[in-house]
Amino acid sequence: MMKTIDIGHGNLSVDTALSALESGVSSAMCNDEIRSIKIVHGHGSGALRNAVRQWCQEQSGRFRDMIPGEEYDLFHQNSVAMRQECGFPIDRDFGRKNRAVTYLWLL
Repeated sequence: MMKTIDIGHGNLSVDTALSALESGVSSAMCNDEIRSIKIVHGHGSGALRNAVRQWCQEQSGRFRDMIPGEEYDLFHQNSVAMRQECGFPIDRDFGRKNRAVTYLWLL
């Protein structure tokens, strides 16, 4: 199963959005059915996207992979494997090279 965390449409500051992200990720990791997380950070200036991706990199070892939306397609090996593990969820962003989202594949 894939969980979506939308921190990009609440007009939140970067710090507040990252706090909400941490809370949502921690909650999802306690649920054995959730295998991946789709983070919606929006387009905007790119500040939130950059902060989210930096946060994900700082969490190295906590996730199997962090997949930028621009790489989330049929030709990205971990995207395909993650989708398979999640039961091939319907996701309109698959293959769209959407920079407004980032995916986490959980351990």
